[in-house]
Amino acid sequence: MENKRETQLMEIMDWAISNDDIRAVLLTSSLVNPYAPVDQFSDLDIEFVVSNLQQFLSDDSWVENFGKKIAMIVENEEAFEGKHAMRMVFYEDYTKVDYKIYSVDKFLEEVNNEELQEDWDVGYKVLLDKDDITKNMKPPTYNAVMVKKPTEQEFTTLFNDFWWDMTYVAKCLWRDDLFYAKFMLEDNMRTQYFQKMIEWHIGLEHNWNVSTNKKGRLFKKYLSPEMWKKIEATFSGSDIQDNWRALFAYADIGTELGTAMSQKLGYAYPAELDSKIRNYLNHVKSMEDKDS
Repeated sequence: MENKRETQLMEIMDWAISNDDIRAVLLTSSLVNPYAPVDQFSDLDIEFVVSNLQQFLSDDSWVENFGKKIAMIVENEEAFEGKHAMRMVFYEDYTKVDYKIYSVDKFLEEVNNEELQEDWDVGYKVLLDKDDITKNMKPPTYNAVMVKKPTEQEFTTLFNDFWWDMTYVAKCLWRDDLFYAKFMLEDNMRTQYFQKMIEWHIGLEHNWNVSTNKKGRLFKKYLSPEMWKKIEATFSGSDIQDNWRALFAYADIGTELGTAMSQKLGYAYPAELDSKIRNYLNHVKSMEDKDS
């Protein structure tokens, strides 16, 4: 797969060099980010800067210069506040290329902004520049990918919301309402609170100079086997009792991480809230046990 990706990149570059409408080409994302994991499934993320955007977007047949496509996602400038367009293509050889397409003027607007945009700050490489339009691009700092130290307000809000949402899960499990329980467990609690909590824990352990990549991809790398086992316990299947077990696993690790981080950060942990919500969870669980 990696050789296919390299061959595909050479084909893209040969085409871009010979195409007068394309004025610059950049490679971005994981392949040029020293903090990102790269393997045979890593995508190519290509940015084209073109002289006539609307004409370029009027015919997407060019994407098949680099292989026959299985599927494609088309997003025009309206989806990105007029800044650029996207063509995301999955090819029959199972390679995937995300093409971001700028007009020259919009690209220069981004270049001339005071701060480097996040997609470039995580890493970029100029592969082609026919008009020297990338000369003023600032170098990446990679700060955008680093775990950020929370403020005390952010810490307080997260743990308040984390314990609050547990009450919804408990009610849903008592009602045998699996879909809503899973929404709260996996959408709200895991992605909005739990993921951030683990990031902060890892950030603290590495002096806020670490990246866990997107959606916790590198959590396992930075956590002890014991901690990882506790986090695994928060995942559950479709059985209601298994979801109760996972909910209490959430509570246990929330208490453990929250208490430890509060001491290191010098922030107050909501211990009373923790205790009272735990009592509520046990109350609802006992109601279910009596009804069964």
